[in-house]
Amino acid sequence: MISQTNAQKLKLKVGDKIYTYFVDDDNIRARRLTIAGIYQTNFTAYDQLFLISDLYTVNRLNKWEPEQVSGVEIQLKNYDELEEIKDYVHEKVDVQTDKYGGIYFTQSIEELHPEIFAWLGLLDMNVWVILILMIGVAGFTMISGLLIIILERTNMIGILKALGANNWSIRNIFLNFSVFLIGKGMLYGNIIGLLLCYIQYQFHVIKLDPSTYYVGYVPIEMNWGIYILLNICTFIVSVLMLIGPSYLIAHIHPAKSIRYE
Repeated sequence: MISQTNAQKLKLKVGDKIYTYFVDDDNIRARRLTIAGIYQTNFTAYDQLFLISDLYTVNRLNKWEPEQVSGVEIQLKNYDELEEIKDYVHEKVDVQTDKYGGIYFTQSIEELHPEIFAWLGLLDMNVWVILILMIGVAGFTMISGLLIIILERTNMIGILKALGANNWSIRNIFLNFSVFLIGKGMLYGNIIGLLLCYIQYQFHVIKLDPSTYYVGYVPIEMNWGIYILLNICTFIVSVLMLIGPSYLIAHIHPAKSIRYE
């Protein structure tokens, strides 16, 4: 199997023959292999370097024993345990020599491809920055909306105070109305957002340059726990940001506000 990158460079397709050369200290061995398939990982450093062959051919050309390999990969179910497992394996096998004379050493995936994880870390930071900005913009928009509503209803506020309503009961009316608007906006936003995510998940509408982003399209992953938590936090923060502006109602004088146009 050959990568899509190398297949394009060498103008190869499935079924074509290709001469490969294996170099060691003593001589150069040539083998004619058949392209059985073409793979694509979108990792340039990987696609440009690796061919995939059957284990028998690799062992025979390297003069290895049937059970001999150059490395063993351990896959973890919990990524958070990466460093812990790496240290454990390091203590058990590093610097030891196997029966073929090879020396063991341990290397994590982050050490093997640091540039990829640095890029992913930058993306995570961007996500938090964007979320904070979005919540901030939404909160200040609701503050502006509440102030506009209060100014438009100044006359009504004066009448309610003249009829005996206290500041808290009037503030409660406006806060409840603001909460209703926040909930309505979040409902529509969630419906539109989930619909767009579903379309992208199914049809990959938004494309990316694989040489830059390592993927050919914007991936979608739905973590319902984080999704629900984000909605709750957005709602709470937006409501809390409205409490301060609602105190403006306490400074409205009934006699003056009734005559307010």
